[in-house]
Amino acid sequence: PPRVSAKVAHRQAVRIGRTMKLQCPVEGDPPPLIMWTKDGRNIHGWMRFRVLQNALRIKEVEAEDAGTFICKATNGFGSVNINYTLIVIDDSSSGRDDPGAAGDAEYSTGLPGKLVRPRFTQPAKMRKRVIARPVGSSVRLKCTASGNPRPDIVWLKDSRPLTPEEVGEGRKKKWTLSLKNLTPEHSGKYTCHVSNRAGEINATYKVEVIQRTNSKPILTGTHPVNTTVDYGGTTSFQCKVRSDVKPVIQWLKRVEPGDENKYNSTIEVGDHHFVVLPTGEVWSRPDGSYLNKLLIARAKEEDAGMYICLGANTMGYSFRSAFLTVLPDNKPHFPPIPDVSSPGLPWPVIIGIPAGVVFILGTILLWFCQSKKHCSSAAMVSAQALPNGHRQPPRERPLPGADKDCMGSMTYEDYLTQQQQQQQQLLLAQGAPKVYPKIFTDIHTHTHSHVDGKVHQHQHIHYQC
Repeated sequence: PPRVSAKVAHRQAVRIGRTMKLQCPVEGDPPPLIMWTKDGRNIHGWMRFRVLQNALRIKEVEAEDAGTFICKATNGFGSVNINYTLIVIDDSSSGRDDPGAAGDAEYSTGLPGKLVRPRFTQPAKMRKRVIARPVGSSVRLKCTASGNPRPDIVWLKDSRPLTPEEVGEGRKKKWTLSLKNLTPEHSGKYTCHVSNRAGEINATYKVEVIQRTNSKPILTGTHPVNTTVDYGGTTSFQCKVRSDVKPVIQWLKRVEPGDENKYNSTIEVGDHHFVVLPTGEVWSRPDGSYLNKLLIARAKEEDAGMYICLGANTMGYSFRSAFLTVLPDNKPHFPPIPDVSSPGLPWPVIIGIPAGVVFILGTILLWFCQSKKHCSSAAMVSAQALPNGHRQPPRERPLPGADKDCMGSMTYEDYLTQQQQQQQQLLLAQGAPKVYPKIFTDIHTHTHSHVDGKVHQHQHIHYQC
């Protein structure tokens, strides 16, 4: 929604005849529409009042301009108000007893002893002497003058003096003739007669009040226009209607064939169906036209289509259409992460398979290492089990008691070499004298035949230290 973007002073004071600007510092997305009111009345088409983008300017402030001003900012998401209390200071109310009063300087020369004939002090604002206004509008005729002594002013219409009630009360008001809610009877020539003891001056205005012709509303400008919006974006259509009286502005959207059941109610115009859309407030503009906006937030594909702005009053209606295009959603859509119950492999299985393979390979490697260690231990046990001079294995026969898988490829010479190395390590550990490279002198085999027919064969190994 709109918000106030800066601090404001809610009490404002201005002197009569000065120009005043009331700020309306608001911001929003989309930019809000600004409307000003004074004492509850909309400000549009008023003389001396001009609605700017973020301010209200009042030219030549008068005493009757005092009051409560409200700036109301509205967009499709909400509204915000900024209130002002305007105080108008009338310096002339102190009278001539105060020679320094600023108001007296406007009407007198400040030289009480010298006569000065009247003169108009704001001739530039009196150049337009023929004024045409429609019925119901207002007009202000100015004849501000000065002189010494201070001049008097008399207003006449068609050479007939106007009553004080017609002119208005107060010293300042009498220098400006205000005609409000004009009717054809207000047409005529208005003359201001300004005089003092030094002389007199006159100025005449011709006012023409034009009778309005009742007609149906007219859609002005080019709005609404075809619009393109991104998926999920925000956009708006606006419709500007000119009408003698406040019109009814309504937005319609054409229903595509086959989608009639999606809406609670539709209206049929010709061969097409339309749905009536919610319509916001109708704003009156200073130029006498009326404005309404249709906001489309978070646009979706179903928002695309033809929209119609319909303006109607008691004399008829007018309409204009425009198309909205919603671009496709190009954002990537990521698939949802599968849960445990999904048909695909769950993440524990995906992680467990590589871990299981590594565990199996590690187990095989550990078993292989343990097997090699077992082979070495078995060989040592077999060597220690042999007597030092009683058992001589055959040259190509594996040692008895050794693991076939571990010793199947070990020859007799390999066995002797291994035994030699083990004996050397044992003797060195016990502090024995040095062992010569050859630890045996000869090897011979004995064969014995037994009575029962068995043959026993053994070897003798002679060692030398």
